[in-house]
Amino acid sequence: MLQTLQRSRTPSGTAYLDRGRGGETVVLVHGVGMRLEAWAPQIDQLAENFRVIAVDLPGHGRSEPLGKPSRLAHFVEWLEKALDEIAAGPVNVAGHSMGALIATGITATAPDRVKRVALLNGVHRRSAAARKAVEARADEIVSGNFDREAPLSRWFSGEESRSEAYALTRDLLHAVDPAGYAAAYQAFATGDSVYSDCWQNVACPALFLTGDGDLNSTVDMAREMAAAAPRGRAVVIEGHRHMVNLTAPEAVNAALIDWLHWEVENDI
Repeated sequence: MLQTLQRSRTPSGTAYLDRGRGGETVVLVHGVGMRLEAWAPQIDQLAENFRVIAVDLPGHGRSEPLGKPSRLAHFVEWLEKALDEIAAGPVNVAGHSMGALIATGITATAPDRVKRVALLNGVHRRSAAARKAVEARADEIVSGNFDREAPLSRWFSGEESRSEAYALTRDLLHAVDPAGYAAAYQAFATGDSVYSDCWQNVACPALFLTGDGDLNSTVDMAREMAAAAPRGRAVVIEGHRHMVNLTAPEAVNAALIDWLHWEVENDI
């Protein structure tokens, strides 16, 4: 059974969890179809030494929808406003999948807000075939006639289908509001190249992490972004796919804690 974590709400309707008061602030942004509970292993670990803020995407969990066209830039603007309302910043931002695109966007457009950035299973300049497939999926979701469990076969191996991580992800996909899901997926489908040229100008420490079995957020993508960023580093978790933060929480938590100790030049 899905256990819901306690949330607060900003004046504009973003639901968020705020836990831990020591150390720097870490902001966690989940992927399409999920909600902040998808970060549960990271929240528990990181809150021991950091202030952790985890947000529900617009139209997901307890957050209000955007109420505007579904473009990645609107989600980036939403995150900036939410951070203003929570009075958080400058912060360390970690995003998973769609959250990674949003983290890229805020790093590109408001670099003074970001001390460090981490992309988990982030997409970067999809191939033509991959773009066609994800846009077709977006069209299905917008139509309302779609299989909620379709992503599971891509995100998990067959051996993981009986795992707690699989069950949690399946429950989250079934719980998501269809309109909120469709809006975010449209932005996700068209967002992989919006800020893709930013990395050569990103001065802050940048972590790019993925699983070696993730066919959508690939190892090559992570390494390409890391090579472009002056202070970029790629981490590949062997034997895992898209939901690596749930299937390999110890390895991911260790990588994030290491990232949070990377020295920040010209501290903000």
